[in-house]
Amino acid sequence: MKYIKFLFLFLFVQVTAQQGGMWIPSLLKGMNEKEMKSLGSKLSAKDIYDVNNSSLKDAIGHFNGGCTSEVISSKGLILTNHHCGFGQIQSHSSLENDYLKDGFWAMNLNEELPNNNLYVEFIVRIEDVTTQTLAGVSDEMTEREKQSAIDKNINGIKASTKKEDWQLVKVSPFYKGNQYFLFVTERFEDIRLVGAPPTSIGKFGSDTDNWVFPRHTGDFSLFRIYADKNNRPARYNKDNVPYKPKHFLPVSLDGVEEGDFTMVFGFPGRTNEYLPATAIKHITQEFNPSNIAIREAALKEIDAQMKASDAVRIKYASKQARIANSWKKWIGENLGIQKSNAIQQRIEFEEIFKKALKEKGLEGKYGNILPEFEKLYNDFASINIKRRNFIEIFLVTNELMQMTFRAFELEMAANNKPELFDKVKSSLIGRLKGIHKNYDVSVDKGVFKNVMPYYNKNADASIYETTSFTDLDKALQLLEGTPEEVVKKLNNDPAYAYAKPMIQEFYAQINPEFQQKNQPIVALQKQYMKALMEALPNARYFPDANSTLRVTYGQVRGYSPRDAVYYNPVSYLDGVIEKYVPGDYEFDVPQKLRDLYKTKDYGQYADKNGKVPVCFLGTNHTTGGNSGSPAIDAKGNLVGLNFDRVWEGTMSDMNYDPEICRNIMVDVRYVLFIIDKYAGAKHLIDEMKLVHPKK
Repeated sequence: MKYIKFLFLFLFVQVTAQQGGMWIPSLLKGMNEKEMKSLGSKLSAKDIYDVNNSSLKDAIGHFNGGCTSEVISSKGLILTNHHCGFGQIQSHSSLENDYLKDGFWAMNLNEELPNNNLYVEFIVRIEDVTTQTLAGVSDEMTEREKQSAIDKNINGIKASTKKEDWQLVKVSPFYKGNQYFLFVTERFEDIRLVGAPPTSIGKFGSDTDNWVFPRHTGDFSLFRIYADKNNRPARYNKDNVPYKPKHFLPVSLDGVEEGDFTMVFGFPGRTNEYLPATAIKHITQEFNPSNIAIREAALKEIDAQMKASDAVRIKYASKQARIANSWKKWIGENLGIQKSNAIQQRIEFEEIFKKALKEKGLEGKYGNILPEFEKLYNDFASINIKRRNFIEIFLVTNELMQMTFRAFELEMAANNKPELFDKVKSSLIGRLKGIHKNYDVSVDKGVFKNVMPYYNKNADASIYETTSFTDLDKALQLLEGTPEEVVKKLNNDPAYAYAKPMIQEFYAQINPEFQQKNQPIVALQKQYMKALMEALPNARYFPDANSTLRVTYGQVRGYSPRDAVYYNPVSYLDGVIEKYVPGDYEFDVPQKLRDLYKTKDYGQYADKNGKVPVCFLGTNHTTGGNSGSPAIDAKGNLVGLNFDRVWEGTMSDMNYDPEICRNIMVDVRYVLFIIDKYAGAKHLIDEMKLVHPKK
């Protein structure tokens, strides 16, 4: 039993117990299909992925490269998370039309709002191209030579792939570069905002409830895909028409109960399930804590000023959410690793791995891997932390430092690649305008005072009084003139002069040292993945997430996060009212929603007990990028919308534990209830196909 327990890390479990894993949809036939059926699924592998016929995969869209969305009507209506569409909702908001505070609902097609640089991408087909990609690559090559050969092969594969003119091709590595798959895709770029609840619903609980159950958040928004007259991808045009999908998801009104099968279908971003113990120790005990401290310092200032000013709240809503999300996730990740004793378990698993190497005569080939990891991470730790601290301050939390960083890129172009100066200048102008669209000097100065001491004890905030970067017109004036004149003006700016030595150090020393020390770790991780598969060939290995389409299956389950505490798998509207704090930015509840609760005006969206379900838990293995992914029932119907994980379960990016790892989904009945009863947008309900699969 002990042997099985440790190998659970790599999903070496019986079919009936299978929980966890992010599986490639084109390879589900066989073991995955049997496992899904053992959990209650009625779907075949072809129902999920089929190249020649419509299937579930045709309803799953990559939403702007960072989230997932699903088509829920024959007219291209798509559903994703509120936090995935937050930037677009914010961009359409103003003090006069505060869609963040009040919500937005288009009552007809003409009222739907177009969005710049927003796209949804669908997978047409997936092919294994490992042999072609690794042709001519040998162990005798250096890592640089290997990558050069791989890149050349990939370019050839892309050029020879048969596709339609409007389709795209990409090749992605799997299993740390031991396998490669080709994806033919269709990218739609005319995506219009259709509906979004107010943040008091779509972001209910905000930071306090983020990554924590019970959740009571209606984290959803609605968009629509438009296509040209031939139903093909096209940029925005007033003559475009709603997209006719190959498949859309019927919406279940029957809901879920504990033990029900759930499948989450989407585009998970990044996981590292096969890290050695020394890497997990470094991440959770050294790397995460330093970054948590920086973001906490930034949030202290941003949160205070957002509470004090509606104008600041609108400007910083998206930035605050972005900063807070990872901050709290890292804290939960550390807690989960500690609670599950993951580092010690990984150490004990490594003993099993070493024993297997010895038994199979592979010690000479792979016996150096674990000691080499220890040596490499000891040498890598400090530069990894310093580099990330720089990124946190100069690219994530402080906008003045971000502007100086981008300006330095312009000076480098002027000095080293003058032919690129105009292009880099144009990019910088765009970035400056983007930052200043939602910029407040007082907020940014407060953030600077809080975060800069974590990197440089000389946190000279007086630069805010004399720099040109805090005023858009003055900042743009810095960029006028010849390259030589621009460089001279930049270097005379106090903020730029302050930041420049640190930026120079980053480019000249910190980043090169990081790359130098990270490269052998990446190469060794690839070798380790190969070694695991050779030493323990009967184990099953799902590939780490890499923003490609994946299936993860499980069941609706509650969980116990600590002694004497158990969370039921479903939360209800009752809990929203219980948490209600009048006027609070996290727990205020709109009057209309309170009225609907008081009168029990729930329509067809209540469960058999007469209550409106809000969120539910599942054992699906998810990560960032799965936000907005559909939760699909045993028959292929939409029952929920993935948006979060439980706090301790965020460690699933490195260590999936079925006892405490849970994903959190909005119950689709709450989505429908808000659209219909709260927003009065019944025309959107009428557009969907509502079903009763349990009756």
